[in-house]
Amino acid sequence: MAWTIFLQLTEIRAMKTVQLSCLALCVVLLGCESATRDTGSGRTPVQVQLNWFPESEHGGLFQALAEGNYVAQGMDVTIQAGGRETPIGPELVLERAQFAIANADDVIIFREQGMDVVAVMAAMQNHPRCILARQDSGVDSFDDLAGKTLQRQAGRAYVEFMRSKGILEGVQEVPYHGSIASLVGDPNILIQAYSCAEPLLARQQGIAVNTLMVSDLGFNPYSSVLVTTGKLIKEEPELVRRFVDVTRAGWRRYLSDGAKGNAAILAVNEKGMTAEALEFGAATMRGLAMPDGASTETVGMMTSDRWNELFRQLEQLDLVDAGKVDVEECYTLDFLK
Repeated sequence: MAWTIFLQLTEIRAMKTVQLSCLALCVVLLGCESATRDTGSGRTPVQVQLNWFPESEHGGLFQALAEGNYVAQGMDVTIQAGGRETPIGPELVLERAQFAIANADDVIIFREQGMDVVAVMAAMQNHPRCILARQDSGVDSFDDLAGKTLQRQAGRAYVEFMRSKGILEGVQEVPYHGSIASLVGDPNILIQAYSCAEPLLARQQGIAVNTLMVSDLGFNPYSSVLVTTGKLIKEEPELVRRFVDVTRAGWRRYLSDGAKGNAAILAVNEKGMTAEALEFGAATMRGLAMPDGASTETVGMMTSDRWNELFRQLEQLDLVDAGKVDVEECYTLDFLK
């Protein structure tokens, strides 16, 4: 997406921000200048931009916030809800937020577009992206998609990866509308989904589904990635370190017992979120954050090998130009040591 489109989006956005104190949960409406407002508390104001509405994919942030751990480390943190077209890169570059949540492939694309976005930790080692199919559709694997209709977001890296593997041959592609309604009504319709959310929604409507994980195809960018800017890393490295440390600890506790984080999310999500959905999401994400029986100490880690592999895949898909971006500038491991 072009830089100008991102800037236009920042002008038309009308999002709500939320803040939790260490004593109580409260909702606060904030304007564009909220990130730079002096809280008067002597603590550093920090604004975090989500890539979607508050859900279990953001649980570690809300867990740390609800427990008062950001405040304990000298930070007044606000969390701003995202949506379908949230301009993550511009929010950071324009300093309307100091941190944000993104996918690893988005980080590389942001940098190619000239935005100084840097990943500092990754909560999910395996990506929750999946294709959801009704069990009575005859779709049991990616080999069965021909003749079906797939609702997806055009241009997303995972879609282009599937296309490059021939998986979308014979598949009618249509826009994704952010709902499982079409799948519920027609067994020939498949939808893009997250394994920690939509499968439960389908089952709640009496629909048995098959969940085809895109990561099984070999395209597996880090998810729930905490990002900031190179500028903030250079100018305030200790702030970045404190925020990463508290957020990693929040994720570890959320994945062990996310009751406080889920309560915080429920207090601010106005899109029909339920306690059952959050519990399902947190349970699903334990396997995504700690695959193959990994310990909670590994939560948040990243490796150069994973970033290099993702960069090569995006380059092969013609989604990034290696002459315009250096993969080593897309992330730093310095705050994970």
